[in-house]
Amino acid sequence: MDAHEAAVVRLRADYAALPPGAPVRLAKRTSNLFRFRDAAQPGPVTAGLDVSAFGHVLSVDPQARTARVGGMTTYEDLCDATLRHGLMPFVVPQLKTITLGGAVTGLGIESTSLRSGMPHESVIELEILTGDGRVVTATEDNEHKDLFRGFPNSYGTLGYSLSLTIELEPVQPYVHLRHFRFETPEACMEAVAEIAKAGSYRGHQADFVDGTVFSMDEMYLTIGAYSNVAPWRSDYTGQQIYYQSIQRDKEDFLTIRDYLWRWDPDWFWCSKPFGMQNPMLRRLWPRRYRRSDVYRKLVAFDRRHHLSDTLTARRGQPPREAVIQDVEIPVERGAEFLRYFAANVGMSPVWMCPLRLRGERDWSLYPLKPGEVYVNFGFWGTVPLPDGRQDSYYNRLVEDEVAVLGGHKSLYSTSFYTEDEFWQRYNGDAYSELKHAYDGGGRLLGLYEKCVRGR
Repeated sequence: MDAHEAAVVRLRADYAALPPGAPVRLAKRTSNLFRFRDAAQPGPVTAGLDVSAFGHVLSVDPQARTARVGGMTTYEDLCDATLRHGLMPFVVPQLKTITLGGAVTGLGIESTSLRSGMPHESVIELEILTGDGRVVTATEDNEHKDLFRGFPNSYGTLGYSLSLTIELEPVQPYVHLRHFRFETPEACMEAVAEIAKAGSYRGHQADFVDGTVFSMDEMYLTIGAYSNVAPWRSDYTGQQIYYQSIQRDKEDFLTIRDYLWRWDPDWFWCSKPFGMQNPMLRRLWPRRYRRSDVYRKLVAFDRRHHLSDTLTARRGQPPREAVIQDVEIPVERGAEFLRYFAANVGMSPVWMCPLRLRGERDWSLYPLKPGEVYVNFGFWGTVPLPDGRQDSYYNRLVEDEVAVLGGHKSLYSTSFYTEDEFWQRYNGDAYSELKHAYDGGGRLLGLYEKCVRGR
């Protein structure tokens, strides 16, 4: 803790020493954002703030079931520390190098979200370096309670989390999975609503729930239940690929750690463009590099050098638009969204993750309704543009349909809203008050500038 306090002092001094008007950025070794800054974009290039000292678990209290964690700590490191005590965070986002601070300010989600909400809902206390250079401690009932409730979905535009105190839950050593197939989106959404009400499905306890859409007549809900025993254990870090097993096996067992990271070795299904699902190349590719952060770096390299775009043009093929989004839709409108998406975008597979706020609190910058069940749909890839259409065509279709269906869109990827649209959807009045209170001089980028204009 003494080392942490010393790091806070150093970071405040480094922040204060930045030249006025210079862009502020963090020197992080990983990122899970999909807003890539164009290297040709004008503006000064400055060294990032060194936040490596905030990438550690500070303490775990097994009796109180809490942990105090540096804001830049990855969930991989966090879970390694808590699982030793038979505990884990209430919600563990599916990629290893997502950081706790990133999941809280950027709205993480995973298969416990139907019963446990989102990562920020299990935060007890936030230590934040604000845009105006202060370090404040925010809780739900102290003088910084508005910042506590407005920090989720602020994406580092109000300040940076230096440490977080979070609740933990007990785990069992294994997870017993059952994959249930549905042949219409309507039947699938009805099952989600049933699980939300009963906490189980066909006699199988729903400790974990997510799903995969392969087509409009083949989709699966995967229901996971804690177990103290496992007749067998699957391993998806080697030759076997998790998402392919969903179509093949009705039942499965994983250790709790392997369950948490089941999607990471293949970045869901997005490892395919790198050849990682070719058995021969997979054998040659070292296991330690079968990770989401490695694939993300490859994508960043491709974007920076326009390699895929150049290859597509040389082949005489139409340009492709990146459609990388997660959206939350009320469960009763989920089937409509899936049918619209299949007809107008046509990308598959699509990830499904049901969620419901854990409590009755409202979170000002991402106003989900307490008690209402939503389904997160995640889709990540590229689609060829029709003749005469410009980049943003498909993304705008999605944004408009999400609004029609009363849903919300996560901001980790590119957005195309007008400024008026954006602030209507993300509570511009509340954000303006917080920005004035904690970054009155505008030292940090604003939320619209960062998430839409891509600065």
